[in-house]
Amino acid sequence: MKSNNTPNNQSKLEKEKGIIPLLLSVFFITVVSGITTHLVSGFMSWKQFTYLAHLASGLILSLALIIYTVRHFKRTAGVRRAMVLFTGLLSVTLLYLLAGSGIFIIIFSVTETTRWVFTSHTILSYIAILFVFIHLIAHRYTYNKPASQADFQWFITIHKKNLHTSLRPLIIVILSIAILSILYDLFSYQYKTSALIQPYELPYGQHPFRPSQTETSNKTHFVDEKQIAGSNACGTCHTQIFNEWKQSIHSQAASDPTYVTNIELLAKKKGIASTRYCEGCHSPVALLTGQLSKGGKHGGVNGTIANKEGVSCLSCHGIERAVHLKGVASYEFSPAKDYLFASSENFLARKIHNLLIKINPQEHRKTLSRPILKNPELCATCHVQFMDKDMNNWGWIKMQDEYSAWLNSHFSGQSEHAFSQQKNINCQNCHFPKVNGADPSANKQGEIFSHRTLGANTAIPFLNNDVQQLLLTKKFLQSNKVSLSIEKPVRKDATHNSLYIDEKIRAQQETPYFLYLGETENIKLTITNLLVGHNFPGGTTDINQVWVYFRVSDAGNQTIYESGSLNSNKEVDPSAHFYRTVPIDKNGAEVWRHDLFNKTGESYRNVIPAGETDVIEYPFKVPFWAKGPLKITALLKYRKFNQRYARWALHDENIDLPITDVARGGLTIPLYVKPNIEK
Repeated sequence: MKSNNTPNNQSKLEKEKGIIPLLLSVFFITVVSGITTHLVSGFMSWKQFTYLAHLASGLILSLALIIYTVRHFKRTAGVRRAMVLFTGLLSVTLLYLLAGSGIFIIIFSVTETTRWVFTSHTILSYIAILFVFIHLIAHRYTYNKPASQADFQWFITIHKKNLHTSLRPLIIVILSIAILSILYDLFSYQYKTSALIQPYELPYGQHPFRPSQTETSNKTHFVDEKQIAGSNACGTCHTQIFNEWKQSIHSQAASDPTYVTNIELLAKKKGIASTRYCEGCHSPVALLTGQLSKGGKHGGVNGTIANKEGVSCLSCHGIERAVHLKGVASYEFSPAKDYLFASSENFLARKIHNLLIKINPQEHRKTLSRPILKNPELCATCHVQFMDKDMNNWGWIKMQDEYSAWLNSHFSGQSEHAFSQQKNINCQNCHFPKVNGADPSANKQGEIFSHRTLGANTAIPFLNNDVQQLLLTKKFLQSNKVSLSIEKPVRKDATHNSLYIDEKIRAQQETPYFLYLGETENIKLTITNLLVGHNFPGGTTDINQVWVYFRVSDAGNQTIYESGSLNSNKEVDPSAHFYRTVPIDKNGAEVWRHDLFNKTGESYRNVIPAGETDVIEYPFKVPFWAKGPLKITALLKYRKFNQRYARWALHDENIDLPITDVARGGLTIPLYVKPNIEK
């Protein structure tokens, strides 16, 4: 074998040895920090600082590795030791792959679609370390004196001098992490666990959130504003989801002008502490931070954080479980675990905070993507409602209950109903459907859960001039979830032919239908709740307005019969067929302002359960002046807020909220003169 102990090779060896201390130092720091973060459970501050140390040392190691491998291969190009060559090339390849995957994670972050990169990075690290040691052992036991004397001496140098020198930076980094962690824990922002307003009133018993049914994970403690607000920070990474949420009714649950009117009325009549009943669902920030006491501000107050946040990102993603299924904000809120500098407003600190989430989102995913988020019980905590004696001075009454309506439907898979829809569908399937989106939470198909929470509120996007949200809401309402059909009139005196024709050769099996002038007819209309997962209509059925418009006209468009039309004040014909509830107070008067703290019962309820049909009859007489054929038009119409309530709540006598045609049907009926047949 040719000797490597030449002046040129000695020069190359000296250059190679020059990078060894740095290479070994960052190698040890990277290995120890990586193994520590992988094997040690928990999410303490020192572990997060260790992640940062691993990131920094990994980047330096990548650069040092490039320099070293170039110098090393220049020097050893002529050495022919198969095992050393093979393990060396494999080690370098693995280390480059490891460095590449690490840099990829830093740049692109660990998303749902790139989680495999993080897994590969972890597995590769152990394999790479193993082959580095195999390479060193192969080098140790395959040298050949004196030809490889220089190599052997270099190997001994690594083990003695450089090894000791390289361990010092590791010790310094460990001590630095320990000191930084202690200082961070001592001087970082301490979350408040007491109410913002002092003294805090307890007129509904010792529980701080009553009459809301809300709990916190520490039972009687309040939540710091920083632990439940700050949705803008979520938008820095989840931009599309944030923008959708911003347009949703959830984000405007506290700033909705009709809610503001009602919550101010409640506060005026029963005191601000009573607003806890509503705020648990409409403004969790105000409730959980302890604002709702004398001297505080409820979520309806313009300019407050609670008003801007509404149902914030963390309001839902911080829910640990449903306390019970009776509603009125019956959830347990548990703040998410913090990454470093979570409460800081400093630009650099926020960058470090976001970087930690990007490179290690496991804890972020664990604490903010909890199992309850995919469970309909989550929706039951707010979309179910009851009123107790504490509020109405009367007694316990049941109110809105979308969860039980869904549970009793065929969609839940937990009822005895047989229906054409075989697949179980829950609340989230309809109101948080999967859509295409470029987001860290997107699945392998590039889909995210839409956070528009489309439902039936057309008023808020209309008032905000939010054309996109309004159009999407109308499209949602018109997506054939409810069907309408007009039954053709059945005539016993109608025949195709007076001659006998074998049934097998009949070309037409349907009996013809028509009407005579002067004849009285009773047209039946059927409305079926096909795909609404709960009763139709749902939600605030006392102030929502759903009705049937029915019109019979002749060929000259002259009206023969009409029901459900609007007058000049945009009010619906009171004789129309409505789907609604009429709440009443203890004196039997209608509670039309949605001041439900006065409600003690209902005088009227008409809704269509999921999978069921309502049949309506419209009798009319065909006038002799009518020109055939007759045209029958039927529309199922929807308006968010009836006109009386809208004028009061929006303080606008000329308000004209949009009306949506949810379903429609039409029928043309031939018109004849009845023949004069003598007996």
